[in-house]
Amino acid sequence: MDFNAQLQAYRERIEHGLGALVPAATTRPARLHAAMRYSLEAGGKRLRPVLVLAAADLFGAKTDALSAAVALECLHTYSLIHDDLPCMDNDDLRRGRPTAHKQFDEATALLAGDALLTLAFQLIGRHYAATPALCAALTREIAGAAGSERLIGGQMEDLLAEKKNDVTASELEFIHLNKTAAMLSASLVAGGLCGGANESQLATLRDAGRHLGLAFQIVDDILDATADTATLGKTAGKDAKAGKTTYVKLHGLDASRRHAREQSAAAKAALARLPGGAPFLTTLVENMAARTM
Repeated sequence: MDFNAQLQAYRERIEHGLGALVPAATTRPARLHAAMRYSLEAGGKRLRPVLVLAAADLFGAKTDALSAAVALECLHTYSLIHDDLPCMDNDDLRRGRPTAHKQFDEATALLAGDALLTLAFQLIGRHYAATPALCAALTREIAGAAGSERLIGGQMEDLLAEKKNDVTASELEFIHLNKTAAMLSASLVAGGLCGGANESQLATLRDAGRHLGLAFQIVDDILDATADTATLGKTAGKDAKAGKTTYVKLHGLDASRRHAREQSAAAKAALARLPGGAPFLTTLVENMAARTM
């Protein structure tokens, strides 16, 4: 199967999983579940769940990785809902549609994010209970990536950086490693765990995710500065307007593009050490760096 066909197959499987594993919009309280599904069903690249499924397949998918993939998408979507709130980034557009707090209200959006965060761990506990070692490993990996020292810590540092005029390259890297790269690494490792990867292979997946996350965020910063709102599906130029320190602001466009290429190359070099050279994941890295996906 060629790359595009495989990517489409993964995405279809993910959409089916979201439909089957997330409570229906009519589930009481309907407003809450409608808000959860509104944000989940807005689309997007589905990068994190695709990474889960592709990494699991790379090692033979010893255990069905779909529930883990859906859990990662729930976590990602929760973080977007909260990130868009007026007290955070205060954005009106996400994935080409009004953000959750604009479509519903702030309180409903807040609770929808809370519910998606909780649902992620419900799914892990529910669907991997028969394999307790795997269940525990998935919980450790995903909770660690989503917690106060990684995803949420990166969000906190990002907010603090908005109030500073002297953000350093090291501080910016901390934000991007934790706000973005941590969840990409966790997605690859979750897939590896479901596939039966050994410790050395899991470490390689973490390394690949770290570099992919940095490349992804640098490209995101470049696009925020160069693309339009219709192309992005979210408000273009938002970072500059908010006075945020980005790779582009700190290093300039040319250096940012060079850093993105370097991080993508490092991610591909890590993937090359995995079984068969991980061709699907390698092409995925290339497409994400070029944003042709």
